[in-house]
Amino acid sequence: MDTELLRRYARLVAVTGGGILPGQSVVLTAGLDQPEFALMTTEECYRAGAAEVEIEWQYQPMEKLKLMAESVDILGTVKPWQEARLRERAGSLPVRIYLESDDPDGLAGTDPAKRAEAQRRRWAVTKPISDAMENRYQWCIAAVPGLRWARKVFPGLADAEAEEKLWRAILSCSRALEGDPAENWRAHNEFLKSRCDRLNAMGLVSLEYRASNGTELTVGLIPEALFLGGAETNPVNGAVYNPNIPSEEVYITPRAGQAEGVVYATRPLAYRGELIEDFWISFAGGRAVDCGARVNEAALRSLIAMDEGSCMLGECALVPYSSPIRESGVMFYNTLFDENAACHLALGRGYSSNIRNYGSYSLDELRAMGVNDSMVHEDFMIGSADLDVTGVTASGQRIPIFTGGGWAF
Repeated sequence: MDTELLRRYARLVAVTGGGILPGQSVVLTAGLDQPEFALMTTEECYRAGAAEVEIEWQYQPMEKLKLMAESVDILGTVKPWQEARLRERAGSLPVRIYLESDDPDGLAGTDPAKRAEAQRRRWAVTKPISDAMENRYQWCIAAVPGLRWARKVFPGLADAEAEEKLWRAILSCSRALEGDPAENWRAHNEFLKSRCDRLNAMGLVSLEYRASNGTELTVGLIPEALFLGGAETNPVNGAVYNPNIPSEEVYITPRAGQAEGVVYATRPLAYRGELIEDFWISFAGGRAVDCGARVNEAALRSLIAMDEGSCMLGECALVPYSSPIRESGVMFYNTLFDENAACHLALGRGYSSNIRNYGSYSLDELRAMGVNDSMVHEDFMIGSADLDVTGVTASGQRIPIFTGGGWAF
């Protein structure tokens, strides 16, 4: 891959993604697949004015080995030094940048119940710290090719060719392959904001989803909730950043406990190193009450049962079926990309930043409004070529939002 293209992408991730301000600290999390790009991103963080860049390396095969070999007591323990590090970051609020490259099937064969229990035990310790940091720091998730990921996306190609092809797909979908990436994102953010402004003027109280595959779902909305998309602003320091590169969605936080009907997934869900495929979820009283999947149903049921809030919705996101990511023809098997190829919902934690004037409320007050609370937030894709989405106002007016998979206005 051309070095200058990668350099521009690294700059996009650090500056447009992370929104680094002079003097800020950065924590960069990356796998061992692309150390050269991680170095390049670190250089761009320093060029943007970062005072310090801390690297956290991850290695998925090692994570799988630990999950299989260690007891749930060990896996579920947050050591004192780990808790101290989290508390320090809650105070210093570094910019967080994540470079994803994992194998979509990399944790297949591990015990989902064991993993879930370990996560619940860790969350009991880390939740208060996570709550204290919510909406107070910048973060960005972007992607780089891993060899096993490239083999999954482009089977049959030689390794080098598969990695090169995945690089080009990532850069293209991230608006970093042609033109000025920063200018591309400025224009894209303006477009997403115009969609949000139009939706927020409608005064919607619910969304109705209908498709020929059997999807028939109604989701209630919080009156104070707003549609957001693209760039966000850190209320602590005013920094503008883009949490996801790429991003095609406008999204809203629904009211927890208000969802009725059934929804069918239209793309696989990559969940903690396993693929859940051809699945459906039925909701009653706002909760997922039944589900099924052709592949990895046990993982889906484990996700839904993670905690009190994991069976409820935390996000409704609108993405046209004509999304550049879907039109690329690439099935990425990676939620960062696949969620931006189609309309999607999320099980679990809702975004409190979607509430109008959220800074004037406590977290408890925001959750009392209907913002779902959970240790998980997992997006799954439901968009199709014939998906219709209708917005309903408080007066009962029905407004077409999506018709035939695309914007109705």
